[in-house]
Amino acid sequence: MPAPLVSVIVPSYNQGRFIAETLRSILAQEYRPLEVLVLDGASTDETLDVIRSFADASELRWWSEPDAGVVDAVNKGLARAGGAIGAIQSSDDAYLPGAVAAAVAAFEDDPDLALVYGDIAKIDSAGQEIGRTTLPPYTLEALLAVDTWIPQPAAFFSLALARQLGGWRPEVPYAADTDLWMRMAFRAKVRKVDRVMGKHRIHPAQRDRRGENIIRDYRKMQETLPELQARPELRRAAAAGLALIVGRYSYDTGHLRSVLRNWRSVWLRPRRARALGAAGLVPFFAPARALVSRALRRWRHRESPA
Repeated sequence: MPAPLVSVIVPSYNQGRFIAETLRSILAQEYRPLEVLVLDGASTDETLDVIRSFADASELRWWSEPDAGVVDAVNKGLARAGGAIGAIQSSDDAYLPGAVAAAVAAFEDDPDLALVYGDIAKIDSAGQEIGRTTLPPYTLEALLAVDTWIPQPAAFFSLALARQLGGWRPEVPYAADTDLWMRMAFRAKVRKVDRVMGKHRIHPAQRDRRGENIIRDYRKMQETLPELQARPELRRAAAAGLALIVGRYSYDTGHLRSVLRNWRSVWLRPRRARALGAAGLVPFFAPARALVSRALRRWRHRESPA
């Protein structure tokens, strides 16, 4: 059987400073066959000159035209991609060597998989590593209650299922990737690969620093997932995850113990989810994830109070 074509979609707008590293990291992957589709939203900086400098890369196709934003760009890429396996790589992020091959190996090991992801290194504007995010083994409950996200720079998925589900939803632009992963997770198998596969860049202009928009769209995503709303035990987990999202993106008040207290309150008493608004929740720093993970393991087999 021939090796599956992997299609990497790169939405782009005015990321000329970073997109060369993104494209190099994709084209340097040893795995083939591979195609790279850059969907640029009519950038006004040096982006197009950078893309043109890759003219010798036969795997690369690109378009530059006005669009309706990153969701529109991604959905155009999903429609144009020719592969069996897809990926969406932001134009300021990158892959580590061997990432694509590791993802393909996971899919070949289990043909029922629809989504595969790994861990990420965090880098600064200069490309220097400043930390790592290591996620635990995948379960749907943990994704909803503790992890709350799957790192896009390290995610690979079934293109057929992504198209069947309609791609990214414009109703939740700041949670569109997580929304697609969640919809996939309710329908098909997901696997976490124990490998650092991507690099996520932290810089002032990145979209995921717009906390109010992320909180709004994450909440809307949960409210409009029919599979989630139909399962009370998972709604409780999702409410706990939302508490963490609100805390993570509210950087100006509170401390670690308050984050854990609010998370535990929502997890054990679901009605508290409605009472806790943004003003009542606090920042979620990296140390909280370990505490919450331990708490989830302790409470997973406990019966919640009536």
